[in-house]
Order: sequence, then structure tokens, then C-alpha cells
Amino acid sequence: MVGPLKKADDGRTLFENIMGHFRTITRHRHMVMRHCIKAGIPVQGLLHDLSKYMPSEFIPGVLHYQGTRSPNEGEREAYGFSYAWMHHKGRNRHHFEYWTDYDPKTRLMSPVKMPLKYVKEMFCDRVAASKIYNGSSYTDSDPLAYFMKGKTRREESRMIHPETSALLEKLLRMLSAKGEKYTFDYVRRLKRY
Repeated sequence: MVGPLKKADDGRTLFENIMGHFRTITRHRHMVMRHCIKAGIPVQGLLHDLSKYMPSEFIPGVLHYQGTRSPNEGEREAYGFSYAWMHHKGRNRHHFEYWTDYDPKTRLMSPVKMPLKYVKEMFCDRVAASKIYNGSSYTDSDPLAYFMKGKTRREESRMIHPETSALLEKLLRMLSAKGEKYTFDYVRRLKRY
């Protein structure tokens, strides 16, 4: 670990990583809050990703902070997996990875259909993450492109329920084709899937 005034491999000090990571996760949370209000789920927006400030997620986030992508990716490159992500997905119901359980018939881990309010929050989270990491080059098709990159892998591993995946893809396609205002109006009115 680098000292507080020593430069890391990327040229930043530990203090710069602390501040950069704190600003990134806070900007992301605030953007998700705004999106959740538009989606009709304001309380979830207020509670979104609070675990990112816990030491088990914040410290690895600082150590692997890059500013252009999730620090969980850097932690995976360093260790082959991410402690912070494992902590995060187990505490935040807007991640489809949270929604797995043993199927009593097959005795295998299987995806569970997510409740609608968490699918809505997941949509808000993905849009906000794309905006934060893509900055001024963000377009409404970015969240869909990111989702589609891993679609085959997710479906083959059966980590997301097919109905949850279909709804999320539908919303991301709608965002890409019709824009934010139309899509958030639709999400707010959506009552079941």
C-alpha cells in the first residue's frame, strides 16, 4: 500500500484516490437518487448503495480507484475476484446477483425473478453508472451497449432470471430509442411484469 503522500503506480497519491473515489460514488448516488425520483421510487434512491461507504467496500475502492471504471474491476485483476463486490451484491437488492437461491427441485443455485421495484432501481443504477463513467461522451444507448456486452455470458450461467433480463433489456432499448423522458415516464407507470 502506498503512503498518503507517495505516488501510486498511476501517479496519484492515496489522498487523491480517497477523494476521487468518494466523489465518484457520491456523484453516482446522487444521480441514482434523481433517477429514482423520476422512476417513482424515491425512498430506494435515498437508500441506494449506502454500503459503498462501509470500510469493506470503501477501502478496496480507494486502493483500486481509476476514475474511468469500477474499482471492482481493478480488484478482480489484482486478486481474481472482488471482495468489495461480494460484499456489495449481498446487501443491495437492485443487483440481480443478489437474487439467487437453491432450487428445491434441482438442488442447484438458480436465479429468482426480481421484484419490480428493484428492477426499476437496477435500471436507474445502470443509467447513472454509464453517465458517470462515460462523462460528456454519454449517449442514451451506452447502458444498453454495456448490458448487451455480457448478455450471453449472463444467460449461459443462468445468473439472472429470464423475465428480469427481458424487462431490463426492454427498458434499456426504450431508453436508447426514445430517450430519458419517455422511458422514465414509462418506468414510473409500470406496475407489474
